Amino acid sequence: MSKVEELLATTRLNELLNKQQKEEEKSNTVLWVLAIIGAVAAIAAIAYGVYKYLTPDYLKDFEDDFEDFDDNYYSGDDEETVDFN
Repeated sequence: MSKVEELLATTRLNELLNKQQKEEEKSNTVLWVLAIIGAVAAIAAIAYGVYKYLTPDYLKDFEDDFEDFDDNYYSGDDEETVDFN
């Protein structure tokens, strides 16, 4: 009977090892998926940063065009007043 017990013990041990291997494979798969998503996000962030750095700022040039105007350019002398009495 000892050989039968050894066979059962070996079978149980193999089942436990197989379960552990399957769990490790699942965790490895999840880890790889998260690593790939993180790498894609990092590449996208770097590309966006490079794009923003290399793109000229047109708004700054647009605001510079209006610095030439003086606030006192328009005086109230030219306006006509209307009296409704």
